[in-house]
Amino acid sequence: MDRQMPTLEDVAREAGVSRATVSRVVNGVRNVAPAIQDVVRAAIERTGYAPNRAARSLVTQRAGTIALVVSGAGDNSDTAQNAFAARVFADPFFGRAVSGVVGFLRPRAMHPVLMFAETEEARQQVVTYLRQGNADGALVVSTHAKDPLPALLAEARLPAVFFARPALRAHATFVDFAHRDGARLAADHLLARGCRRVATISGPLDIPAGRERLAGFQDGMERGGQPYIPVAEGGFTLESGAKAMRRLLAEHPDVDGVFAANDLMAQGVCQVLREQGKRAPQDVAVVGFDDSSVAVTCVPPLTTVRQPVEEMGAEMARLLQEQIEGVRTDPTSVIFEPELVVRESA
Repeated sequence: MDRQMPTLEDVAREAGVSRATVSRVVNGVRNVAPAIQDVVRAAIERTGYAPNRAARSLVTQRAGTIALVVSGAGDNSDTAQNAFAARVFADPFFGRAVSGVVGFLRPRAMHPVLMFAETEEARQQVVTYLRQGNADGALVVSTHAKDPLPALLAEARLPAVFFARPALRAHATFVDFAHRDGARLAADHLLARGCRRVATISGPLDIPAGRERLAGFQDGMERGGQPYIPVAEGGFTLESGAKAMRRLLAEHPDVDGVFAANDLMAQGVCQVLREQGKRAPQDVAVVGFDDSSVAVTCVPPLTTVRQPVEEMGAEMARLLQEQIEGVRTDPTSVIFEPELVVRESA
């Protein structure tokens, strides 16, 4: 005979609480003490109880899913869309953000649905998906400055939280990072090491984070008495960092310090230095940005500015939950602070 599926009553007996308490935890009702929620969730794990999602949706009027949207610029060709997806999955930044989001959602029985919105058609599909109640809200990571999606979601009055301040100033809640302050930490560190012929590889300057990091680094160098530094624009990829570094060395062979606006580009810098017989940090000190997994595996391990992407992803999910539950109705912002992590490259 098949084993009967665990019920709410089974979970209640296991947790030593009432059936009503278990129901409130399962349905995300907020008036349950955090300690009791933990006890109930542990009992759910032990018993293997699985809520009937269809029945639960009828009660809560919620889908129990969140749209995790990566929005960017692109055309409608299959090749362009596949290339966009490949770039997203190749960047360790995205994996860290997803880790933070899932870490927050999973204990609350909420699940992300990945969606790409790199074309006008895809953006409309996201809005329609949310309007039809297929997801309770959206967490949006945007990769270009003039992205219309924030305004579309704001106009539709759909719950949404954005990773980074929307460039078009949509009436939206967002989580961001003090990019300028982080880049100033990089400048201060290179100056403190005695670097006097410093260059930088910026991120794409059509992205707010790229502009902010460049401006912060330039400001830090100016404050340290070096107002004019060579700049090469990169694309936040290893290949673009390597290409930019070759250009900088060709034009400024005596460079003794480099700030790359993310770790992937800094890894490209270190590869080029090895190719050309230069050592980091003895000949050229290298500082990256993000403190991703790349920073640890790079040769040598990167000194970098830590952006707490996992914590930022979790905070996005928390703010979205507040919107969904009606706890917060007005837009808000949370800005995370940088930290310099010193390793062997500078």
